[in-house]
Amino acid sequence: MITIDLIQEITRNDGTTYLDISNMMMNGRAELAAIRKMIKQVRIIQLNIPRSTAVVAYEQYLNQHFTMPAENFTTWEEWLPEVGTQSEAEYRTIIRENHVG
Repeated sequence: MITIDLIQEITRNDGTTYLDISNMMMNGRAELAAIRKMIKQVRIIQLNIPRSTAVVAYEQYLNQHFTMPAENFTTWEEWLPEVGTQSEAEYRTIIRENHVG
């Protein structure tokens, strides 16, 4: 089960960025992805985001749609909600509530 507690900025190899709502284990996977050249870099923007109804709902979405990659992963999977969904609204609420993005 994934519990989220941070926001990190992921820089793709093409230089574009996105905000990822995640946890320390996934941050470690992102660091490995950067070392393995799957992404350009990762940096933590906000630690210990407060538990809110949007966070709890977004955790449910992540747990239904994604699985923590094993340490030997070979591709980077972006954990972003589908545009126009309730999960995207919760994602945007979390970003707004934490004054990032």
